[in-house]
Amino acid sequence: MSDAATNSATGSNDPSFVIQRVYLKDLSLEQPNAPGILLVASEPQIQVELDIAVDRLSDELFEVALSSTLTARVEGKVLFLVEANQAGIFEFHNIPAEQIDPMLGITCPTILYPYLRSNMADVISRAGFQPIHLNEINFHGM
Repeated sequence: MSDAATNSATGSNDPSFVIQRVYLKDLSLEQPNAPGILLVASEPQIQVELDIAVDRLSDELFEVALSSTLTARVEGKVLFLVEANQAGIFEFHNIPAEQIDPMLGITCPTILYPYLRSNMADVISRAGFQPIHLNEINFHGM
């Protein structure tokens, strides 16, 4: 039995944080100008966007999703575009309300980000390009 289940069953007031699930919610790759753009021998310009979304599922359960869009352009045309949404379900027991928001905005994204980085690099590699590894992010510093 998990500690969270024990806490609920015994009525313990000990705080607990449980990762219920980490999953890839959405992933897409587009190469709208292929095959012609693949013949251009130029260094691509990379643009990365990142967003965090939180959805309360119940009093103790939250879904946190990291969404990222990576666009590679060559000579102003899109070489490829990758969109990924990495999510997780997190359970909070007996954690003060003022501590939950920082955990949702810092701790949970810090857990999810390595999965997002890996999935994006993998799909870029599978598309026939050198993998692009997103830079490390200090969510606490954000």
